[in-house]
Amino acid sequence: MDCNLLNIGFGNTVVSGRIIAIVTPGSAPMKRLKEEAKDEKRLVDATQGRRTRSIIITDSNHVILSAIQSETISQRFVTGFEFKEEKKKARGTG
Repeated sequence: MDCNLLNIGFGNTVVSGRIIAIVTPGSAPMKRLKEEAKDEKRLVDATQGRRTRSIIITDSNHVILSAIQSETISQRFVTGFEFKEEKKKARGTG
């Protein structure tokens, strides 16, 4: 399993290998998803009291709220993946 951590803002991190999707919270389906996760105790609020700007969905069906823009988190995710691939190539294992 991938154990790289992804910074989702304000000192909060998520294991990047567990992420299924990073989405914006504005649509009605995403609002329903958030409410269902809250009702089922699968919601993790990592906004530190700020406005929700992205929703992260994990393979364990947890829903994580972040105050960081989804584009920013996605960029961090891709950058971390690229860095990991470069390290593999440098070691000769990729």
